[in-house]
Amino acid sequence: MMSPQPYMIERTPQPPDLTADFASPAWSAANVLQVDQFHPRSSEHRPVTRARLLYDASHLYVAFHVADRYVRAVNTLYQSMVCRDSCVEFFVQPRPQKGYFNFELNCGGTLLVYYVEDPTRVGASLRKFIELPAEFGDAIRIHATLPRRVEPEITEAVAWQVTLAIPIAAMEPYVGALGDLARQTWRANFYKCGDKTSHPHWASWSPIGENLNFHQPEFFGPILFRSA
Repeated sequence: MMSPQPYMIERTPQPPDLTADFASPAWSAANVLQVDQFHPRSSEHRPVTRARLLYDASHLYVAFHVADRYVRAVNTLYQSMVCRDSCVEFFVQPRPQKGYFNFELNCGGTLLVYYVEDPTRVGASLRKFIELPAEFGDAIRIHATLPRRVEPEITEAVAWQVTLAIPIAAMEPYVGALGDLARQTWRANFYKCGDKTSHPHWASWSPIGENLNFHQPEFFGPILFRSA
């Protein structure tokens, strides 16, 4: 199964406005990637999901835009199961011999984030992971264009956006010093799901194979940080 072409992350001279539209000048310098590899178990619903990334000396910036339908969000607490809602996810492994972070956000901006060292499935859980503390979540700035709670489900066509600013320093206690990101290559995947919506679906940027499991770092694709 082919991995996608490497995604190039541009360095930004100033932090993008997290409230700005996906097509705005604040984000237009960033390349676009498509989250369009749908798992066969998905319903007929195929939301169009795109992402853009930028970075600077202190943060990694991620913007998701979704042209969607059948949208809901009922999980409103940090570390709640947002994958059951209308959700976008960014899994990233900065160092090949270390674990990865799974940033999962529903359409209302509620965050779940773990640091995963062994993703082997043990029942409904993983063999070795850390639920990152509230201090980690508080350090991440998030903006969502929909309310935190969306219930009843929106059944008409609707576009929504979630943006986040991840401090590089927040990841370093888990993976070691990261230094200047320019010319580094990390591995990552990007996802769209809606496990408990009326039209469940599961899509990825890099294909995940037959197993419906996002926690497969062997299928992550390369993301490259362009030098200034």
